Amino acid sequence: MIGKLILVATPIGNLLDISARAIETLKIADFIAAEDTRVTVRLLNYFDIKKPLISYFEHNKNSKGKYIIDRILKGETCALVSDAGMPAISDPGEDLVRECYKKNIEVSIVPGACAFVSALVISGLPTGRFTFEGFLSVNKKNRFSHLESLKNEPRTMIFYEAPHKLLRTLKDFYKFFGNRKISIVHEITKIHEGVLLTTLKEASRIYGNKVIKGEFVLVLEGYKNDKSLAQEVNLETAVKMAQPLLKEGCAISDAAKQISKITGFRKSDIYKGLLKG
Repeated sequence: MIGKLILVATPIGNLLDISARAIETLKIADFIAAEDTRVTVRLLNYFDIKKPLISYFEHNKNSKGKYIIDRILKGETCALVSDAGMPAISDPGEDLVRECYKKNIEVSIVPGACAFVSALVISGLPTGRFTFEGFLSVNKKNRFSHLESLKNEPRTMIFYEAPHKLLRTLKDFYKFFGNRKISIVHEITKIHEGVLLTTLKEASRIYGNKVIKGEFVLVLEGYKNDKSLAQEVNLETAVKMAQPLLKEGCAISDAAKQISKITGFRKSDIYKGLLKG
């Protein structure tokens, strides 16, 4: 009898976000395939789960993928997890799922946390239509080709980015997309979780003067052909855009002035909104 592959979502920060079904699945699986066993073992230890772990990541996916498939074909159940969130999104779990279908192996899922979906819904940008773009290539030619292809993309765009590449990416965004709105979401569900809804120009200024740590999801406004920023943002949103600037140490008057230039609302109205908030 052939076993099966189960994709199990794990917390993206707070371990208590794991579901009861995910815990039960990890307990009954014959073995667990993990992106980084050192990360996964901390999760397993926290919930007192004792199961064999197999390392499965980008650089060993061919050899370990075959090994996992062979064990499943012999009747074992494999739980696949990533370091955080949903496996098979921007990781080699995608390849393992595809290989399972080629071998007529059942694939099921235990849904749960997903970083890009979580970032989208708290971004303050349109959520009705969006496109997930993952990580940009470190190869300059491929990176610029990717960005060029998105210049007229009308949907909200979502990217993952590492802290050491954040400033470069913000500058590249500004180069290709102009001064669009962006929501910079970092450390979701963790102690230092934060959301900064601003513009690309202002984001480059802010992150050009601070130490950057943590994992980031960038939610970028899609292309608009006939609407100005001021037409799309109401006063309440303008005040919310100014609030993160206060946390960065900006004076209320200066924050109101900056957002006034971006949105077209009067500085005095934004100033009053900040005082009320």
